[in-house]
Amino acid sequence: MVAFTFAISALLAAQGAIATPFLGSRTTYRVKDVHHVPRAWKRVRRAPADHVIDLHIGVKQSNFVELEKHLYEVSDPDHSRYGQHLSANEVKELVKPTDETLDLVHEWLEANGIIPSGYSPAKDWIMVSLPVGMIERLLDTEYYVYEHKDGGLVARAPKWSLPLHLHDRIDTIQPTNSFFRAQAEKFDHIEAPVHIDPKYTPPTNETLNAVCNVSSVTPECFQTLYSTKGYKTHACGKNKIGFNNYLGEHPIRTDAELFLAKYRPEAVSSAKDFPQLTIAGGPGDYGLTPEDLNSSISKEANLDIQAIAGISWKTPIISYSTGGSPPFIPSVSTPDNTNEPYLVWLNYILAQESFPQYVMFALPDFRCQKTAPATSYADDEQTVPESYARRVCEQFAQVGARGTSLLFSSGDNGVGSYGECLSNDGKNTTKFLAEFPPSCPYVTAVGATMNFEPEVVANRPAFVGPDGVAHGNYTSGGGFSSYFAAPAYQTKQASSYVANLNGLYDGLYNKKGRGYPDISAQGLYFAYFWNGTEGTISGTSASCPLTGGIISLVNDALISTGKPPLGFLNPWLYSKGYKGLTDITSGSAVGCGVDGFPATEGWDPVTGLGTPVFPELVALAGGKLFY
Repeated sequence: MVAFTFAISALLAAQGAIATPFLGSRTTYRVKDVHHVPRAWKRVRRAPADHVIDLHIGVKQSNFVELEKHLYEVSDPDHSRYGQHLSANEVKELVKPTDETLDLVHEWLEANGIIPSGYSPAKDWIMVSLPVGMIERLLDTEYYVYEHKDGGLVARAPKWSLPLHLHDRIDTIQPTNSFFRAQAEKFDHIEAPVHIDPKYTPPTNETLNAVCNVSSVTPECFQTLYSTKGYKTHACGKNKIGFNNYLGEHPIRTDAELFLAKYRPEAVSSAKDFPQLTIAGGPGDYGLTPEDLNSSISKEANLDIQAIAGISWKTPIISYSTGGSPPFIPSVSTPDNTNEPYLVWLNYILAQESFPQYVMFALPDFRCQKTAPATSYADDEQTVPESYARRVCEQFAQVGARGTSLLFSSGDNGVGSYGECLSNDGKNTTKFLAEFPPSCPYVTAVGATMNFEPEVVANRPAFVGPDGVAHGNYTSGGGFSSYFAAPAYQTKQASSYVANLNGLYDGLYNKKGRGYPDISAQGLYFAYFWNGTEGTISGTSASCPLTGGIISLVNDALISTGKPPLGFLNPWLYSKGYKGLTDITSGSAVGCGVDGFPATEGWDPVTGLGTPVFPELVALAGGKLFY
């Protein structure tokens, strides 16, 4: 159950009788935000006035600058406060709006006959469930139904307004003009013939060659390749790892049992033990339904649990399934979260006193029980209004400040999908397409590799499947944000990479932007089970949970020796951790009809700093190996 503070809804039985906006001295309306409709969407009709939307009002935070300062201090291995992560109350005190700001926003809502239906823990987000007609009057806007090229429908308002005196008090309100769609980052090859890189040569290392099959990569290969094999976890009661599911996804226990029975038999019990938490009406703990089978759902969730348990099974795993599916059904006048899943999950998790922890240690600031949630869902950054992207990104910073590593997959389309690499500013300028949330500087973005000796950028050329359907190429995603500047921890590496391009791709990307990914791991032809059948699946959504499992083992090695977990990874990765990674120097982020950014020595925007070498990461972090 979502731990929001709920109040009585303001919806009256006669929703058709919509009140006009308050006409006091402070109600001069001005446009607050405009966002162009992305090319993949088309307007089809006015949204029905009685369709109810869960509206999220992002109220100005009081002191995010100070929170960011704390985040970087507790995440910097050279700072005296390293590892001293903040408590829930400390974070809340830093970001909660001022009393004056909340009073003004409440006054505006009350003048329009609206009582909030919920709040985020710090009250920096206010939720109201309202019919479209009332929202249109509240925001001086018009909602239309927009259809995506794949058939999905949403209600959106590309331009909306606020009373002038609230422009500095409210950062964003959604869903209004955000066309963000949380799409699973996977490239599915279950029914496609396996494509082996013509340049591939088997490993000369006999041990690696004996366990690594390029056409179906298994946990034993990962353990051997990244040197986790034989490690014995010691902090099972204090260290946890979580993963998120959206869009109706939920892990299937029977499939996890089949996978582990074949590839990690000692871990079969973990398929029965892990909790599945549901948020905002997300799917529960049950098998595949006929509807699930028809839509091939839960492949992503199955991949997550199997990849994590296969590499780090003794570490307790938690599955979060957040409700909210994309379709807009005009005939149904019931609240839904209208496809804003990250915000729903973030407000849920920030409402918890601890992110799944075993409450045992006497020191309250010793955050040794943190999860490392892996999230494999993203969309083009430009589908999200900058104001909204920044506020969601700032929520991620709150999670990081409390000592949790947030991992996101970097995307499967290189620098952008071919034929779609155009700006969303009305000018249709050719450009590379960054992805959000991996472009957020407060998360760790994970790219993908393939082959073993050496590893190279994951790439599968375009092909036509047995069913005659054409599939585009799959390449590890990467690039530079158009919204977020390169953070201090990355400035040196990113600016050096850009300089060494010598003008290549000038004008197609933001040279000063936050570059991603930060780290990489295997992401091609993972063995996995779905609906009782074994197949293979590829994508950065495979490399992301694999990396999360390895990071959880590093945390185990730290916690077992009385040290705090890594928390927000990036400052440590760029200053010290990179020495425990294998640099990837072959391949590129193919996309937009070009080769894309090349992998080079050092950091690059396709494989980041490299792939993990577990013992070296543990040593650099100051932990102890247990074999």
